[in-house]
Amino acid sequence: MIRFSRSSLAVIVGAIVVAALATSACGFKRKKYENPITKDTQQPDKLLYDKSVHDIEKGRYELARLTLNTLINTYDTSEYLAKAKLAIADSWYREGGAHGMAQAEAEYKDFILFYPNMEESAEAQFKVCDMQYQQMDKSDRDNVHARLGEAECKDVLLKWPNSRHASDAADKLRQIQEDLADGEMKVGEFYVKKGGNGYFSGANRFNSLVDQYPLYSQADEALWLAADAYNQMGDRFENKQVEMYTRIVHDYPLSIHAEDAKAQLRAMGRPVPDADPVAETRMQFELQKRVKPGLFSKVFTEFSDRPDTSNAAKSGNPTMDSYKPTMPLDVPETARGTGVTDVTIGTPNRDILGTAPDARTGAPATPAAGDAAAGKSPAAATEVKPAAPAPTEGTPEANIAATAGNVAAKMAAAKKAKPAAKQVAPKRRPKPADRKGTAAPPAPAAPPTLTLPAGVPAPTPAKTSGNGGGAQVP
Repeated sequence: MIRFSRSSLAVIVGAIVVAALATSACGFKRKKYENPITKDTQQPDKLLYDKSVHDIEKGRYELARLTLNTLINTYDTSEYLAKAKLAIADSWYREGGAHGMAQAEAEYKDFILFYPNMEESAEAQFKVCDMQYQQMDKSDRDNVHARLGEAECKDVLLKWPNSRHASDAADKLRQIQEDLADGEMKVGEFYVKKGGNGYFSGANRFNSLVDQYPLYSQADEALWLAADAYNQMGDRFENKQVEMYTRIVHDYPLSIHAEDAKAQLRAMGRPVPDADPVAETRMQFELQKRVKPGLFSKVFTEFSDRPDTSNAAKSGNPTMDSYKPTMPLDVPETARGTGVTDVTIGTPNRDILGTAPDARTGAPATPAAGDAAAGKSPAAATEVKPAAPAPTEGTPEANIAATAGNVAAKMAAAKKAKPAAKQVAPKRRPKPADRKGTAAPPAPAAPPTLTLPAGVPAPTPAKTSGNGGGAQVP
């Protein structure tokens, strides 16, 4: 019997793993292209397309894109133009990575925009869904790719329901919704563990979770936790607690909490509903298809950044409605608001431009053209209409009006309490004569007057550099 040391076993296992990875990588790069053109011709555009497909299969993606761009720019009326644009997107898709995925999504969107009626458009949309699915994180992390993947997979089912990719898109959509529902489940458990007002938030999360994702693998557990949260909230929520027990018995008859829910209903004196046969059949099918995780999967799942969707539903129609969060029961009705449910576009009323008074001069309003044509007088046009009735207390309009009144009162009080600012005269720059310690320069002294005796002529001024040089020194 041959015995190996631990070091030799480690080396052998490492070599096997490296060989397997190399084989898989080589196999991926040599994977046959999905959309070849089988037409046998020697046309130059067909030769360029075949060369690019061969480069894609060999993993030479950059060279393949250069060849395809040459085909598109040179033969702009080629019958292979659509296939060339799709091949560019497929090259980015096969290259992978964050940059490759982003470029592939943009190219697929362009292909769908220019060729919406082609059969390959459904494949392009499915690949966009698959790219978001591959980038999806665990349920306790950022779910941006899960939300985007859910929307993209829904587009496949809504726009191309009869395509060959519809069933695969539905399966991926169920897995994406399993991840999203698991994230809501963890948030609800966090609130319930806090206790107090956290029961309201937790019950709201569990209830909306089951309403939005009824195919979630732990939907019955969410209903059970919601019933316990309503029990902790007091007797006035007993009807909500009964509703949760009823849904467990009727919609999830094979749940581990079904018998306990029936016992609770009997203890509370409420009727016990019958199980839904369709739901019972579906749960039985799901339990048979569910695979128990092995030892290695349990270990590596903790270190993987991919979500565990092994328990996702294998049957049933996924939810096609968008997720709409609900408000907890401890939020008062006055604070809930109506929210924005729709956006409409209308034409503004332009009559106000001719009837409203001029705010700058305080001049009275002039009648509008429509009023003048109808024979209305200026007094009738400017007639003061009765004030609108005050909003009902407790409505969002009343809350807005009260808030605006409080703000105006605070601003008026602040103006009254603010002292008047002291007016400070501007500083004047002193003149040189006004500065301290600086005296004005003395005026220059007059030259002395020379008196000459009689008969002596006056001397001529000397020639200098400043008097023009017209005289000589005596």
